[in-house]
Amino acid sequence: MIFSPSRPGIYARGTETVDQILKAALAVLIDEGSDAFTLRRIAARCDMKVGNVSYHFPRKEMLIQVMLDELVDSYGAMMDKTVRRPGLTAEERLRRVIILCLDDIQTKRTTHLFTELWALANHSDFVADRVRVFYERVHGAIGEYVAELNPALSADEVHSVALFISASMEGSTPFLGHGKPWAHKMPAFTALAATSLVHLAKTVTSRDLAGLMAQTA
Repeated sequence: MIFSPSRPGIYARGTETVDQILKAALAVLIDEGSDAFTLRRIAARCDMKVGNVSYHFPRKEMLIQVMLDELVDSYGAMMDKTVRRPGLTAEERLRRVIILCLDDIQTKRTTHLFTELWALANHSDFVADRVRVFYERVHGAIGEYVAELNPALSADEVHSVALFISASMEGSTPFLGHGKPWAHKMPAFTALAATSLVHLAKTVTSRDLAGLMAQTA
């Protein structure tokens, strides 16, 4: 289930020093990009010595893991507040997940953070694996509602639909994210996505998927 990550266990989470380091690391990645994401630059950002930072996080990849864990926690809180409310149907929950994700993509934090994480993942197997695990949790959350809406689909077919929904949303980032060329079009995109992606999840059949794959083979 999404939003229950395991912690690396190499730092005292919640201490003032660690919180300062995490905040600085996030700010460097968002404001300065992946090229600036070094322990030295992070130490300068939080006015610490490099040794203090490396004591808690010997490798910057550890910071990536913890930041993604923190994001999972924050998204879990948002899900609890807006999606997992009593009395909502699976259709309404999925619609709210889509809106929540697309609203979040409009923020500077998410637009910049994830594009930089994708850049880092191109050059680091560790980061790529951490990002993969993060998205597996996302696909699991979406798939939970797809399976409720369309119980005739197999587990693999549910994952394919969930992956398509997730990719459709994430793919909007370079076009409609914060500061991007068509950011002003996000309300229309969100409305279209919330309607069309929920409809797809409800109505697509195993036969549809097989036929579509045969057409593109």
